[in-house]
Amino acid sequence: MMKHLPIAFIGAGNMTNAIISGMIQQGYPSALITATNRSLPKLDALQARLKINVTQDNLQAIQQAEVVVLAVKPQLMADLCATFPKDGSLEGKSFISIAAGLDCQRIYTMLGANYPLVRTMPNTPSSLGVGLTGLFSDNADAALRQFAEAVFNMVGTTVWASTEAQINAVIAGAGSAPAYFYLFLEAMQNKVTELGFEPDAARAMVQQAMLGAAHMVIENPALSLHDLRQQVMSKGGTTAEAIAHFQAQNLEQIVGDAMQAAVDRAEQMAKLL
Repeated sequence: MMKHLPIAFIGAGNMTNAIISGMIQQGYPSALITATNRSLPKLDALQARLKINVTQDNLQAIQQAEVVVLAVKPQLMADLCATFPKDGSLEGKSFISIAAGLDCQRIYTMLGANYPLVRTMPNTPSSLGVGLTGLFSDNADAALRQFAEAVFNMVGTTVWASTEAQINAVIAGAGSAPAYFYLFLEAMQNKVTELGFEPDAARAMVQQAMLGAAHMVIENPALSLHDLRQQVMSKGGTTAEAIAHFQAQNLEQIVGDAMQAAVDRAEQMAKLL
């Protein structure tokens, strides 16, 4: 069973809202959760909805917490950490980062010490409780790793990267992936509309097809994705013809190249932060 620790979220954007909402829904005590933000209306709304503690004082929130979630935008992280004490008073605190592009060593430098840290990469479906979060740490003990994993399992599922470089693979395979599917669905919706359906009906059709396909994948773990595809196809049929067209256009190569482009861009962006 998960041990409930006092936790502070520094930054209360959309992802923080999603994570805290998931925690509360899964029974995490609201009295142990604190969130900070420069916007008082945002904090007031968060407190009214989830009954957590809120403050505009980052240091007050950190002092009350055992685990601190660094949830500001990456470009703001250095300025944020510059306000943290460097007198050793953070000893005993553990940190979780959801800032994209900032590797562990950069965060250690900003914090001024190698405090226990888990770097994470959640994706936007976490807001609905069906996200995927990649996690990596090079210094967290088993207790912190279990705690971080449990927190993000409250908004979906998790996967641990064995090397920090693999976080970029998580970006390509899960973080950016919802947008790939939206593009594919958009193209399908446009074609079904062209074939005579109203846009709303076309959207309902293709989104339900994707939902059904996702459930088929999840409910049939013993079947490979190739086998699932073969079950839809019959020789000389309509599906086989569509798949043959995709393959003639090198869809697999296009997808692989696009994902590699995402990895390459993640590496570039990390150097710019």
